Amino acid sequence: MASESDLLQVSDKNFTSEVLQSGLPVLVDFWATWCGPCRAIAPLIEDLAKEFFGRVKITKLNVDENPSTPGQYGVRGIPTLILFKEGKVLDQIVGSVPKARLKAMIEKAL
Repeated sequence: MASESDLLQVSDKNFTSEVLQSGLPVLVDFWATWCGPCRAIAPLIEDLAKEFFGRVKITKLNVDENPSTPGQYGVRGIPTLILFKEGKVLDQIVGSVPKARLKAMIEKAL
C-alpha cells in the first residue's frame, strides 16, 4: 500500500488551489482506506498517473479525512473519480471500472 503516497493527496484545505485552479486537467480519486474497490483500482490510477504525467494531474482525496469536498460534489459511493478541467466537472465515474474506460475519460480532457 506504500504506492498510495506517490500520488498527490488533496484535502478540503488545498482542493481549490490543487484542483480548481490547476492549469492542467485534474482527475480526483475519492477513496477511503476501508474500501475494497478503491484498493482494487489504485494500481490503475498509479499507471495512469505515470502515463499522463505532465499532461493531467492525478490526485486522491480520502473521504473520511475530508468530508466537505465530497459533499460539495455529491459523492455518494466510492470510488468516485471526477475529472476537472478549468475548475469545472468534465466527467465522473462511480465504482471500479476497467483502465480503458478511465483512460478514455482522461483523454476527453486533453
